[in-house]
Amino acid sequence: MPDAIIGQTRRHPLPAMLVGGLLALIGAVLAIGGVWLAVIGGSVYYLLAGLALVGSGVLLVRGRPLGAWIYIGVWALTMIWALWEAGLDGWALIPRVVGPSVLLILVLLLLPTLSRWQWRTALGASATVVLLLVIGGFAISRINQPAIGALPGVIASSVADPSPLRPGTDWPAYGGSYAAQRYSPLAQITPDNVGKLKRVWLYNTGDLPKDMKDNKYGAETTPLKVGDTLYLCSAKNILIALDPATGKQRWRYDPQVPDAWIPYTAACRGVAYHAVAGAAADSECATRIVEGTLDARIIAVDARTGRPCPGFGTNGQVDIKRGMGEVFPGMVSMTSPPTIVQGVIVTGHQVLDGQNRTAPSGVIQGYDVVTGAKRWAWDMVNPTWTGDPPAGQQYARGTPNMWTTASGDEALGLVYLPMGNSAVDYWSGSRSAPEKAFSTSLVAIDVNTGRPRWRFQTVRNDVWDYDLGAQATLIDFPSGGGTVPALVLPSKQGDIYVLDRRTGQPLFPVQERAVPRTGVEPGQRSPTQPFSSYHTLAKDQLTERDMWGMSPIDQMICRIQFRRAEYRGPYTPPTADKRFIEYPGYNGGTDWGGLAIDPVRGVIVANYNDMPNYNRLIPRAEADKRGAFARGDPRGGDMNEGGHGKLDPQAGSPYAISVNAGWRLPLTGLLCKRPPYGGIRAIDMRTGRTIWDRPFGTARRNGPWNIPSMLPVNIGTPNNGGAVLTAGGVVFIAAATDDLIRAIDLRTGATIWQDALPAGGQATPMVYEVAGKQYLVIMAGGHHFMETPVGDAVIAYALPD
Repeated sequence: MPDAIIGQTRRHPLPAMLVGGLLALIGAVLAIGGVWLAVIGGSVYYLLAGLALVGSGVLLVRGRPLGAWIYIGVWALTMIWALWEAGLDGWALIPRVVGPSVLLILVLLLLPTLSRWQWRTALGASATVVLLLVIGGFAISRINQPAIGALPGVIASSVADPSPLRPGTDWPAYGGSYAAQRYSPLAQITPDNVGKLKRVWLYNTGDLPKDMKDNKYGAETTPLKVGDTLYLCSAKNILIALDPATGKQRWRYDPQVPDAWIPYTAACRGVAYHAVAGAAADSECATRIVEGTLDARIIAVDARTGRPCPGFGTNGQVDIKRGMGEVFPGMVSMTSPPTIVQGVIVTGHQVLDGQNRTAPSGVIQGYDVVTGAKRWAWDMVNPTWTGDPPAGQQYARGTPNMWTTASGDEALGLVYLPMGNSAVDYWSGSRSAPEKAFSTSLVAIDVNTGRPRWRFQTVRNDVWDYDLGAQATLIDFPSGGGTVPALVLPSKQGDIYVLDRRTGQPLFPVQERAVPRTGVEPGQRSPTQPFSSYHTLAKDQLTERDMWGMSPIDQMICRIQFRRAEYRGPYTPPTADKRFIEYPGYNGGTDWGGLAIDPVRGVIVANYNDMPNYNRLIPRAEADKRGAFARGDPRGGDMNEGGHGKLDPQAGSPYAISVNAGWRLPLTGLLCKRPPYGGIRAIDMRTGRTIWDRPFGTARRNGPWNIPSMLPVNIGTPNNGGAVLTAGGVVFIAAATDDLIRAIDLRTGATIWQDALPAGGQATPMVYEVAGKQYLVIMAGGHHFMETPVGDAVIAYALPD
């Protein structure tokens, strides 16, 4: 029998020793980790494969070709195991197939140095492996092409919108209007000509962090266009007016927000426009721009000149902190535009997450848009108070806040508040009954009285930071041959609800399903949680097989982490003795980008995140040792250990919270769950049926160790920001971490145009028309949390003349 088969030693070539040493090392790591994984109930593959690789490597180091044949056998069995465990899921196959196949090619190329194999044979075998991988990858990608359903067809001849200002040639509100449909009736740009879009102007706000290495910026701005002017705010609330056709600055007003008041992110999602009823067109502040600032002021300026409105509050501003008691800089901020309905500015504010159970109040307030006088305040714990607190008292501290944007119905006189959670997200032991009733709820508030008309809660006693981040979108919903005034409400946990906006009653059944009652507060956990029967963006529960990585080693590490963690499916309660898996994580599902709805075709477009968080409650003594102190604490508290959620102190509770957002590995930074990590989906509005669903975002700016791979592969990335739809059948969206703005064909979900932005596109674009030309505008401001480059560019696109 030839010595190539029986493994007799011929020589000890250096390449064989190097490859053998590598195999033995990889095998030892897999064997050690595999023992751990098998003991805790996981797959035994890694143990068996590791032992075989150690044997193969030792034999190769000794110059015995039997080592190569052992590895070839291991590879063949690995391919069978991979297909058995992952099927034809391309992303799931990558760590199971690619790394072992690269090692196979090295082993095949060794054989001529160890046996009677010819180099021609070895090269041919290696080329065959590469060819099989390429053909297999292409075939799997074709098999996994998303199904495309038919669009539902025209369901309305016109857009039903209760807002007095509606999109058309203008874009007069953050979501297009206070109905927040993010739909433009403009149709000049279509799937047939969108490929000709070009940049026509670029404007730099000049508002950038002083130290780019230590920035907390993420502008998130969506401009407004009213008449002949474009209005926007910069990251630190500088108000700017531009010529919408050229981008030339017309005026600029800086409210001088101190850096100390930057909460977690310097962001200004937008401003509000208001025309004062009955005012002469040329009178001072007859039209005004209103914004909320990071230091919790409402600013009103003349839309024509940018000068503060002297009749509004004091010198054109109102301090919303009045009545809140002590407020440390950065604890209260306004990052979203206010909503103006029936002449009342309705505003919430952000209370810095995770800091202190006695953080400032989440009180909702209404102000006269002309005078700035406080019309009412809604403090859920003190519902009889109608304005400022009685002398010597303050609004109830630590109550749920509305940090995002409200929508409004001018005819009904209702503003729809997407409420957040009580201060201290992951522990509920000291919450009052009103806090439990109104947290993570949509609350319809009467704009004239400030009293709640109805509420709809999406999470019972939320300890997962599943606050409502998105605006509710107002629509007329087809029903029984007519329509119902309705709203569509997305959530971070992925469920989408359709409610009668007059009463809050669901138009589709909401099911109460049993959920776990474990963790550190089992008595506080609700036995059931609501689940929408209309539509959900949530995916199936995670399993060990969903764990991912760049190679079998990091996939094994993620499997070990999965097996060691507490995970009982949706709403797994927080734990302190071990990590718990929250899936989806606190970025959604749907976050502040919200939904875009074509009310004529009856199509909802939702971009979403699909990542778990890997969390643990940290007992107070341990948290103190790690320096987890709230902002304002004299011991030096700020954001701790590098950012939002990584280690939030939750002072005033028994636990801090450690959040591994996205569940990332410590060295490579890769995520433990297999891709995609984000998607975009079209939904039939009438039925909730999925029309198409695609991964959203390429890997060009992502890679291990934060090294951009530049690969144009649709891996589906995390995304923040929303989409805008047009009557031309085009979806415009940036949002993903690949720094691209895209046009997507509404019919198919295919990307039909894109452009690379100079910074991250974590903002929602807007569309308008000037002199018969349709424009697309996006703020490329980036975002430190999304790890995209920070910038200050406002960019406009249009078709050539």
